[in-house]
Amino acid sequence: MASRFYDPDGTKYGIPTYPKHLAPAGLATKKQLRALGLRPGGQEPVAQLAWRSRSRCGGARDGYRVAWLYHVHLARPVRPMTPAKERALARALLTRHTCRDCGEIHPYCLPTSLGRVCPPGSGCAVAEAAPQAA
Repeated sequence: MASRFYDPDGTKYGIPTYPKHLAPAGLATKKQLRALGLRPGGQEPVAQLAWRSRSRCGGARDGYRVAWLYHVHLARPVRPMTPAKERALARALLTRHTCRDCGEIHPYCLPTSLGRVCPPGSGCAVAEAAPQAA
């Protein structure tokens, strides 16, 4: 196989490396483990997938991206969500939907770029723009 990222011995990259979609059976990425209801469970990555990427975001380095591979048979089940974690998550999401100035709750997350306040043309932004009747 004449692929830049085919290095099953790990001599070139220091860890066994495979092209995208060509990982051996029994290995999975974190996302694939999660889809199976599993997590790495403290094990170190045993190999990696690598592919070319023109993007500079998402961890691309030197024109390629990697995804770590873990043994499926060593993976552990995902920890269940406790009632306390559910309450904390609900509070955090409500905070992201609530305007910092007027307290209005929106059906979407307010962007931090706007300071977590109502976007122009809605909520407290409309109230501020309306002329005061004397």
